[in-house]
Amino acid sequence: MFYVTIDCGTTNSRAYIVDSRGKVYGKAVKQVGVRDTAVTGSKDTLREGLREVIEQAAREAGTAVGELGAVLSSGMITSEIGLFEIPHLTAPAGTEQLAETITRVPDAGIVDGGIPVYFVRGIKNHMDGEAGTAPSRMAGELDFMRGEETQTAGILMQPATKLPAVIVILSSHMKFIGVDSHGMIRSSLTTMSGQVYDAVRNHTFIGKSVIRGENDEEKPKDYFDREVIDDAVEWVEKAGLLRSLMFPRFMDVLLKTRWYERGLFLEAMIAADDMQSVGQLKSQGIREVSDIILVGKEERCRLYEYILQKKFPASCIRSISDEKEIDELSIQGILAIARRAGIVDE
Repeated sequence: MFYVTIDCGTTNSRAYIVDSRGKVYGKAVKQVGVRDTAVTGSKDTLREGLREVIEQAAREAGTAVGELGAVLSSGMITSEIGLFEIPHLTAPAGTEQLAETITRVPDAGIVDGGIPVYFVRGIKNHMDGEAGTAPSRMAGELDFMRGEETQTAGILMQPATKLPAVIVILSSHMKFIGVDSHGMIRSSLTTMSGQVYDAVRNHTFIGKSVIRGENDEEKPKDYFDREVIDDAVEWVEKAGLLRSLMFPRFMDVLLKTRWYERGLFLEAMIAADDMQSVGQLKSQGIREVSDIILVGKEERCRLYEYILQKKFPASCIRSISDEKEIDELSIQGILAIARRAGIVDE
């Protein structure tokens, strides 16, 4: 029997036609996500887009949508700007808790023929604040995820994963996910580093100093300068991020530096600022870390791995950068949850 797994994000949604073991027979990606709901105020664009991406994946797999056993969804689809808002689970939570609370959504409008549609809940941090505590006092405890919990479930299935672990998701946001020795997600810490990097690079005057100009030389293959990274980390610790963001401009005008050196300096500064969040993991129950698993593009993972190795010298750090392998994390994770819930056969 075939199933379809859906990963619905802010701007893109992916559908995979899989069997019960996670073998992919069809895949489709469409530029539709919860941002469409936020912009238009209607869920129709998102709903129709998801119908289309399911149909495209089914055609690639050579099967009919009506023959699917179930639709398994995770991500922003369960948010207030998704198709149906479903409250977060409160950490700590693991695969068993996600399976117990997986939600069947009637009349989702994304498939016909009575095919069951299931949504996996996101997870929010536990808050220790007492009643009447000012929101600003609790700000540092606040965080949640929608979608990363299925990636985490997939990572925990890998024999190479040793617990307790920290999973680092590197995308438009950066998210530290703390997993305890029992495989329970204890907390998450999210920053806007990916979006900040994109904004600074592409929408400020700093971009001129870090983007290759018409007469600039090419960046050497496998360029990675540890001294540049170490200096960037040191300056963020001394001067803070906002002051340090000016340094690539100063390096361009006042020093003999190359565009790719300044670009790496910028990336390393933002990564260094991300590291300020690591200390919060201890207050949220993650005091020792056996494994650190990075998920994202190869160059960015290499940078974070280098910086993290200095902070956690005793930890084993590895990266998952292959696009197909990253896809499989969510597929295997959501299937593990569905199997535990009795939706997918063992």
